Amino acid sequence: MTSFENFSVRKDIADGARMECGICWIVYDPAEGDEATQIAAGTPFAGLPENWRCRKLRCAQIEVHGD
Repeated sequence: MTSFENFSVRKDIADGARMECGICWIVYDPAEGDEATQIAAGTPFAGLPENWRCRKLRCAQIEVHGD
């Protein structure tokens, strides 16, 4: 499966995987969480709420891929 095909597949992502937005290049690191959107450190990408967006351009999760 290519990175493009994996955009919307959340269940196959390792809990510690860092994910990068393909639009604005912000990285979501589960070890850090996302303080701007009140996501606690230790929250894996697959555990983010469906309405989560990256903090820079508010890109949807479907635009985020593993780095």
